[in-house]
Amino acid sequence: MKVKPLADRVLVKNDAAETKTASGLFIPEAAQEKTQTAVVVDVGPGTDEEKITVKAGDRIMYDKYAGTQIKIDGVDHLIVRMSDIIAVIE
Repeated sequence: MKVKPLADRVLVKNDAAETKTASGLFIPEAAQEKTQTAVVVDVGPGTDEEKITVKAGDRIMYDKYAGTQIKIDGVDHLIVRMSDIIAVIE
């Protein structure tokens, strides 16, 4: 399936949640906290009010409750507004 974001939307693929603590303990899937970092897959064209400042391949951090979750070919993705992106991770 091909998904193309519209307007000021950005399609991102969530980073995997941590499965192990720093001391080596495994975290069960039910207790894993959702990450707020992702990799940009595709971007919309932007609008006159909201310009797109990220590009495909960028790692980003977004607001905790932002976006709409979708599955593309069995993989979790998120569609967020450009204004919900709070940082680019370098």
